[in-house]
Amino acid sequence: MSNKTYSAKPLEVERKWYLIDAEGEILGRLATRVANILRGKNKPEYTPNVDTGDFVIVINADKVVVSGTKETDKIYYHHTGFPGGLKSASVKELREKDARLLIEKAVKGMLQHNTLGDTQFTKLKVYNGSEHPHAAQKPIVLGKESK
Repeated sequence: MSNKTYSAKPLEVERKWYLIDAEGEILGRLATRVANILRGKNKPEYTPNVDTGDFVIVINADKVVVSGTKETDKIYYHHTGFPGGLKSASVKELREKDARLLIEKAVKGMLQHNTLGDTQFTKLKVYNGSEHPHAAQKPIVLGKESK
């Protein structure tokens, strides 16, 4: 009997496609589910330093819900890089501009902040409506997480 720890190799990873409907989902809980799938933490062969994650398609991003008074009180900041270039936007303003940014920012913050995290983030596809161009990949539909 061997007591060696299994470590996944990048060429051995088998990727699946998952479809998540964001309608009525709470933003943080949705982002956690998506980030875990992108990192591959839902698989037994998860290896922290190898991209073992799957592709995730999120539809109805414009219908995601935030709890409490976050719609008006939570502020997202970014800097343009120029003097005096600090920009801010509330959740409501960001949703009006492009609702996909809400989910993308939440998920990006939950991934590793290095090249591995950047690679994992490219497997996230977010769409405002209920249509997506990935039908050929035959995505597995994930329902709402039961409590």
